[in-house]
Amino acid sequence: MSITAMRPGAARQRAAIAARTLRADRWWLGPLMIGIVLAVFVGYSTIRIFMAKWYWVDGSHYLTPLYSPCLSESCVPGSAHLGTPLPKLPFFLPLGIIAFPVVAGFRVTCYYYRKAYYRSFWASPPACAVAEPHKRYSGETRLPLGLNNSHRYFFYFAALVLLINTYDATQALRGPDGDFGIGLGSVIIWVNLAMLAGYTASCHACRHVLGGRLKHFSRHPLRYRMWTFVSKLNTRHATFAMVSLFTVIFTDFYIMAVSAGWFSDLRFYN
Repeated sequence: MSITAMRPGAARQRAAIAARTLRADRWWLGPLMIGIVLAVFVGYSTIRIFMAKWYWVDGSHYLTPLYSPCLSESCVPGSAHLGTPLPKLPFFLPLGIIAFPVVAGFRVTCYYYRKAYYRSFWASPPACAVAEPHKRYSGETRLPLGLNNSHRYFFYFAALVLLINTYDATQALRGPDGDFGIGLGSVIIWVNLAMLAGYTASCHACRHVLGGRLKHFSRHPLRYRMWTFVSKLNTRHATFAMVSLFTVIFTDFYIMAVSAGWFSDLRFYN
């Protein structure tokens, strides 16, 4: 080390390394796989929400989460659990026009997904110790990244959508005659609901709402217990985020297949 570099306050120069990164592992594999998963989900869900068919199984009372709640007069009979306050919609508007933007906004602005698509699509940064190609970084102070600051507000609406999904799941426990019944679709819908609930409850915004602004936990024992529980779920937030993508797709595909008549729903009771 030179005498100049050793003096206090002296400017140090970075090592002259010609390689883009010294990492010898397949650092690109993680961002690539996440990018493929996100692209498949976006492509599948976009196609499905504009199909406007095969989203409801009448006899088993199955409604896909991509169309819930169905509030238009365009909805097939029985699928509008909360009524039809909206008129018939043109073909370029999805039947899930109320909830889908909320759910999409909640996921797009999610802290985990932001990290995922920043690395996978924008290479910011693609991996640890790998230089990103962007010369400037303005943070989330400008459009469109500034919209990510609205995540906490999307959380409130997403929690309401989760309650609607819960109601849909209870309807899936009805048989053809209206009495209690369970089919394979019922199980799939409830598993998906559990993953969606885990994803929503483990959200950083949920943790903040329950106890993030408390100064004395001892004065709020109930909220402290809820905050502790959500904090434990928060460590699995990334897992719930990815697994719930697959459960949503699988649930929708199963309901589509049964509704289209590709195969019949396996009934366990009634």
